[in-house]
Amino acid sequence: MHGTPDAVGLDDVVAGYYRRALTESGLDATQLSEAAFAETLRASIANRFAEASPDDADVRRYLESLRLADLALACACRHGDERAWERFVLELRPTLYRAGRAITGDDTEGRDLADSIYAELYGVRREHQDSGGRRSLFRYYHGRSTVATWLRAVLAQRHVDQIRESRRTVPTEAQELELTLPPETPPEPDPRRDRRFAVLRTALRRALGELPARDRLRLGCYYLQGMTLAAVGQLLGEHEATASRGLSRNRRAIRVALETALEAEGLTPTETEALLEHAVDAWPFDATAELQAAVDDTF
Repeated sequence: MHGTPDAVGLDDVVAGYYRRALTESGLDATQLSEAAFAETLRASIANRFAEASPDDADVRRYLESLRLADLALACACRHGDERAWERFVLELRPTLYRAGRAITGDDTEGRDLADSIYAELYGVRREHQDSGGRRSLFRYYHGRSTVATWLRAVLAQRHVDQIRESRRTVPTEAQELELTLPPETPPEPDPRRDRRFAVLRTALRRALGELPARDRLRLGCYYLQGMTLAAVGQLLGEHEATASRGLSRNRRAIRVALETALEAEGLTPTETEALLEHAVDAWPFDATAELQAAVDDTF
């Protein structure tokens, strides 16, 4: 492999990260073999250092930065493990649907966009079958971001590709007609919406700040660091189920705080629900940064 340290020394390193990946992901060796994961790690290293000649320390630092749990799950899915696929669908389908809706601006189109990449993820597109084997899209995931972030980027690119393709197939007459139409006038800014989002941001900041330090740390580990529930529980000295219940309790508390703040602004419960649903996919501020700031205040 170009630009990587001695293969013999790397084998021992990879073996250690394989064991960690199983622990952090909750997978077992029957779902993900060491050989398959080693191949994935080597591909990730090659992708990262394609134009460089890293030493052992560089490679180790890079491996430490990877989302091992997500990489293990993606690798198991890529190699066809059914239990891994069931978990992927259960945990990430809602993320895909929200991302699709945010990208297209429409719930139905967003679901269609999200559903359109399953065949590619599984590696059963027609051109892959014609070439004589499965070629999962997961081979392009290298663990440098969470798999959810990577999937959002994939969906966004697919949406752009679809738009370009549709423009190439528009009849010439329709294209000429489009050129004669006046440009669309951008919508006027809605001061009420801006005000409501400002209230939402303040309420989110306050709700996070009022959580106990342990709860803020749990949220940060799970949502910022991408740790598994098992890893979060191990860090906090609690059972995985306790960590899950804690996250659910925190989400409910934050939700109630946001609803209370919006209803104090005069919104009806229906309006509040609609705004929060929109905010999930279109925060006009960095909600992650708010959580990061709250976690930083814990230490």
